[in-house]
Amino acid sequence: MAIIITDECINCGACEPECPNTAIYEGADDWRYKDGTKLSGKVILPDGTEVDADSAQTPISDDIYFIVPGKCTECKGFHEEPQCAAVCPVDCCVPDDSHVESDETLLNRKAFLHNE
Repeated sequence: MAIIITDECINCGACEPECPNTAIYEGADDWRYKDGTKLSGKVILPDGTEVDADSAQTPISDDIYFIVPGKCTECKGFHEEPQCAAVCPVDCCVPDDSHVESDETLLNRKAFLHNE
């Protein structure tokens, strides 16, 4: 499953630089599939959706840091545990029950995002 940042977030930003997929963004910031990945131009996402990796996407939150579920791998293949949760001083980076995924799916996403 992906990780979600709850509304207890204090906007400290400790999580953002820890994400190996650049899946964490400051509230109200546009995000792109290409950020921190090897994706560029038109790509077909694992779910079959076609997107332009270079195009700005609408922020998921305007108020607090957010994690893009389609870029989150829970740090599988990079670290033993999600690094955002490990560094969060208020423990607001928690599993997202709306995006439950297998280790295989998360590792396949890592490979997709980084052209491995």
